[in-house]
Amino acid sequence: MTAQPTTHPGSETAAFLSLKIVVAGGFGAGKTTLIGSISEIPPLRTEEVLTEAGEPIDSLDGVREKATTTVSLDHGRRTLTVPAPMMLYLFGTPGQARFRFLWDDLTRGAVGAVVLADTRRLADSFPSVDYFEERGVPFVVAVNHFEHGHRYTTGQVRTALELPERVPVVDCDARDFGSTLTVLKTLVRHALTALTSPTPDGPELLAGRQAAHP
Repeated sequence: MTAQPTTHPGSETAAFLSLKIVVAGGFGAGKTTLIGSISEIPPLRTEEVLTEAGEPIDSLDGVREKATTTVSLDHGRRTLTVPAPMMLYLFGTPGQARFRFLWDDLTRGAVGAVVLADTRRLADSFPSVDYFEERGVPFVVAVNHFEHGHRYTTGQVRTALELPERVPVVDCDARDFGSTLTVLKTLVRHALTALTSPTPDGPELLAGRQAAHP
């Protein structure tokens, strides 16, 4: 677990925790936007322009307006004082399946993850949910509502993604600082609780989902 005390820049007395957070989700779910909305430093982005040649590989159904895509990672940083003084280091994963080999490196040392669920392509959330459940990484699901997307309640999303009650599901506007801040605070509280009181049911839940969706 990456949770080492450090000294916040500009302070000689306050001890801050350094926490690594992963932001995952399907192609076009809003990961880059979310990190950009909350980062206190200019975010690092590795975006490339989408071309017609890539359409057979990257389906644009539901995200036709998307013009660029992350090909490596996004990175940002945020200082929090609640629920404790801490520095969050945010790493966004690329959404396409062909870049999934990068996920292990990006997730190594993370204390938790945000799974952004796009209501236009809700099924795209399954790979991220399964990935973190399989590895025992605490995560929350943030339902990112798009202007032309269908409005689902958090309960409907929980049912559709077959999530246990212990996994927080929250509404989110990835463009909005306050909304993203709420998501991160929810994740931090959940991760710290899960890491001090781990539950053993992750692998069994994953096996049940894989049996139901071979």
